[in-house]
Amino acid sequence: MSNEIDNLAITLAKRPQGLPRITDFAAEARPLGPRSAGAIRCETLYLSLDPYMRSVIAGNHMGHGVDPGDVIAGEAVARVCESDDPEWPVGSLVRCHSGWQQYSDNPPEALASVPAGLSRPSLALSILGMPGLTAWAGMVDLAKVREGDVVVIPAAVGGVGAMAAQLAKRAGATTIAITSGEEKRRIALESLGYDHCIDRIEEDLEQALKQVAPDGVSVYFDLVGDPTLTIVAQQLSIGGRVVLCGLIKDYNGDHKTTGPHPGLWITKRATVNGLVVYDYEPQRSTFEQEFVPLAEAGELVANEQMIEGLAAAPEAFCELMTGNNHGKVVVRVGE
Repeated sequence: MSNEIDNLAITLAKRPQGLPRITDFAAEARPLGPRSAGAIRCETLYLSLDPYMRSVIAGNHMGHGVDPGDVIAGEAVARVCESDDPEWPVGSLVRCHSGWQQYSDNPPEALASVPAGLSRPSLALSILGMPGLTAWAGMVDLAKVREGDVVVIPAAVGGVGAMAAQLAKRAGATTIAITSGEEKRRIALESLGYDHCIDRIEEDLEQALKQVAPDGVSVYFDLVGDPTLTIVAQQLSIGGRVVLCGLIKDYNGDHKTTGPHPGLWITKRATVNGLVVYDYEPQRSTFEQEFVPLAEAGELVANEQMIEGLAAAPEAFCELMTGNNHGKVVVRVGE
């Protein structure tokens, strides 16, 4: 590959205040330059957009972030295009944290193989990637969802929510989606198989939950924070299980979740677990072995929203952070 080629990169122009705007990002054509010794050069094919990245560009995501002028961080499926490492020959499909750019140079230890035989590589960023692993960790390992449970999932049609719902249904649970808008309701009920769907904007969440879960909620997989967290927690059944995984409402910096009073957890005899998906990386291969065949057999629905072109990533991310996405957002960067 010629080192004279330009590498399109999306950088942070300035830290967002509240909801991110397109003007918070900048597109730059950077000279690719020579590859560092030992590095693996990768061409980005698919880029994952995820809500947690809002805290990354704020500079406060679990101790790290990006500064103005830096390439926006992000996970990708990429193709190895230059390599001297026999473990990663040219043409290999990999997962890597390339960031929002066409090409990236990575140390070998930073690469992971895309599962062999995967007909849609983008799935390694959605139901078979970090969102799917998160759902598996929450539903199977922590909540231990079982037949007869009543499971409530907000952000119900996104990457984590879509997989979590399908895992709960496979376990024999009743699933309740919390989302907004007619299109998301249709996806939840018709594509993802939720038993019930509550529109958080058009309906009174507390009253709607009492109607569809009159005996209480067994499992709540929290991805959003307050006020949904507190409202659902108040309707837990005795011995209910709560998995705390995300704070979408807080990521834009204009809201602060306080959560239920500890007395509520005591009264409900609740089990409350925090989930950080990075803890489950050692189990990813086990997860893939079980679920790649199911996805290939058509037994899992991948609710992906595919965006065309790296230049469209800022606008797509801004839409994601306003809740205007209709699935797991993936940007197609290359072929």
